[in-house]
Amino acid sequence: MSTSNGTSNGRVPLLLIKDLHVGVEGKEIVRGIDLTIYPGEVHAIMGENGSGKSSTANALMGHPKYRVTQGEALLDGEDILGLTPDARARAGLFLSFQNPLAIPGVGTGNFLRAAVKAVRGEALNAVAFRKELGSEMEALRMDPSFATRSLNEGFSGGEKKRAETLQLAMLKPKLAILDEPDSGLDIDAVRIVSEGVNRVREGNAHMSVLLITHYKRILNYVKPDYVHVMVGGRIVESGGPELADRLEVEGYGPIRERLGLGVEDGKVTNGSR
Repeated sequence: MSTSNGTSNGRVPLLLIKDLHVGVEGKEIVRGIDLTIYPGEVHAIMGENGSGKSSTANALMGHPKYRVTQGEALLDGEDILGLTPDARARAGLFLSFQNPLAIPGVGTGNFLRAAVKAVRGEALNAVAFRKELGSEMEALRMDPSFATRSLNEGFSGGEKKRAETLQLAMLKPKLAILDEPDSGLDIDAVRIVSEGVNRVREGNAHMSVLLITHYKRILNYVKPDYVHVMVGGRIVESGGPELADRLEVEGYGPIRERLGLGVEDGKVTNGSR
């Protein structure tokens, strides 16, 4: 089972999380997570608002607001919790934000070229970079003018999510953590973003994805190998894609009832998700 610790059939985990606890402003949000992801796998974490999904993602990427109070997280066998966010990115970790911030005055193309140089450790020459960037933007149906516009400034919700997917395509990480890439998107935009994620995966069979979502619809396009349900800062159930199908029909109510929780029990505060 891919959620267990250690190796499986001689394979070494890409990401190994053991008993991870995360606090925000002195309040425990994530209350002990164990998760193992092998190269090439797609894992989905589903749950209601306030279950700790986004807190887990931010803690793994090193957001200073999210303090790991217990446990460990290994990427390719290396402890990443002691690394700065930029060092985690160079190690192969990527996080797409649920609500990407605008950075006025920083052109999208210039930002991406600097990011590619920092993560890959080498600079692409200008011609090669423009060719790769143009190809990825065309695949995402982004107007070429976006390369010269300030990052996310004046972008619609769908444009911001495409820009995040563009970063994923250019940086080519080992593990992509996608925090609600479908939130606020219409059906067509969800399909375009999903196609972008799948295209990156096709070009790198060893890249793994940890996809955080409330709903099943994006999982119709980015097919998960495993689905995990998070409630009250813990993973309370894991299974295959059929678990997402069941949630689509039943919702989270039966799981909360089985755990003896009311509607608001187990939810966290501080704006964490």
